[in-house]
Amino acid sequence: MTKQRIHIGTESPERGFERFIRIWQRAEHEEAVETEVHLNFEDLSMLLAVMTPRRLELLKALRQQGPMSVRGLSAALFRNYKNVHADIRALERVGLVERTESGSLRVPWDIIDTHLSLVA
Repeated sequence: MTKQRIHIGTESPERGFERFIRIWQRAEHEEAVETEVHLNFEDLSMLLAVMTPRRLELLKALRQQGPMSVRGLSAALFRNYKNVHADIRALERVGLVERTESGSLRVPWDIIDTHLSLVA
């Protein structure tokens, strides 16, 4: 079974576009191209505004314990429901958390690779 991987990091829109063009050109030449999913931020401060330690804790708990509700997640982590709800909404907006058909929360990623460029 293939593990679902997402790459998270800092990257300028121009570099992301260049990567897209390279992959597109390889596909046009019928070269094998693996599907990649990227979530990029323009700078480290933007990335850290979304990927806080508390939100990483939520991702880890959902991967370990499986799909659950916001209420169940807040109880499992002994955190305030309102704060967990706000954090989950932020993670849903960027695609790191999704809802199942029954409305439970789940993390669709097995692996989150993080890349930080300290120099632009």
